[in-house]
Amino acid sequence: MPNNTIEKNIRAIINALGENPKREGLLKTPTRVAKSLHYLTSGYHQKLEDIVGDATFISAMSEMIIVKDIELFSLCEHHLLPFYGKCHVAYIPQGKIIGLSKLSRIVDMFAKRLQVQEQLTEEIAEAILQATHGAGVGVVIEAKHLCMMMRGVEKQHSTMTTSVTLGIFREDARTRSEFLHLIK
Repeated sequence: MPNNTIEKNIRAIINALGENPKREGLLKTPTRVAKSLHYLTSGYHQKLEDIVGDATFISAMSEMIIVKDIELFSLCEHHLLPFYGKCHVAYIPQGKIIGLSKLSRIVDMFAKRLQVQEQLTEEIAEAILQATHGAGVGVVIEAKHLCMMMRGVEKQHSTMTTSVTLGIFREDARTRSEFLHLIK
């Protein structure tokens, strides 16, 4: 839902930038920005339990399950500029598996918050481990940050890679190596 406080402040920002918030092209911008921000931060209003629901299933599967190239976008909490890329997740089940779409929904829940990539990677890994009760989880995110591309150092071709490993992925170098090999 749009928020009058956000709209009022966006109008003030437009004015502070030296533009006329009453100009035709900018007249509805505060409302659009408020709606956009509500959507881009909708992850704050989601809970892991609601996303996973009853989508865990008993399974004898005990080998690594990987979902690669989950697209993501988020807002940098330092500059409110987007970062975007892909997330690779893996887990080793222990008696149950999770519905495939739930892994993407978990990624989205945390990406749709003000974030830094390092924290995002960690939150996704911990949530997948909590949801699956697996033997371990691995998460790698590769992303481009507009806060680095459009301002500051202006490096358009830089990609940041973060990884978090939990459980057997952290404890066993062979498991971690297999995961990293399979996502390349």
